[in-house]
Amino acid sequence: MPLLVIRHARAGDSSDWEGADRKRPLDERGIRQADALVRELADFPVTRILSSPYDRCVQTVEPLAARRGLELEVCDELGESRQQVEGAALVRSLAGEPVGVCVHGGLAESAFGERQKKGETLVVDADGRVVERRRV
Repeated sequence: MPLLVIRHARAGDSSDWEGADRKRPLDERGIRQADALVRELADFPVTRILSSPYDRCVQTVEPLAARRGLELEVCDELGESRQQVEGAALVRSLAGEPVGVCVHGGLAESAFGERQKKGETLVVDADGRVVERRRV
């Protein structure tokens, strides 16, 4: 079973956002990307969906969770300040499970040595290897 590592969709430029960064929402393009994930990942079995607590991550996988009838699991270790060590360890531990995980930039590089673009999904096999990339 593949693990799906989903980088959050587009949330605009952080320098244009005046509030707390963890509250920065998806922009219009990001909302379309989140909706497109439902179709793009339809052929993958997913039994759990985990997300960073940042709004842009939660909003990215909410449509996918809703379509699958799954409750979104928010994990603090996937937040930007903890992702490099704790988040990467968590995601690596899930390799081989049918789980979707929404993360920030940098986590995939820490966990799997792969850079990831916004809205891109890495398909990771049970051995922790990235075997496919999907982009919305």
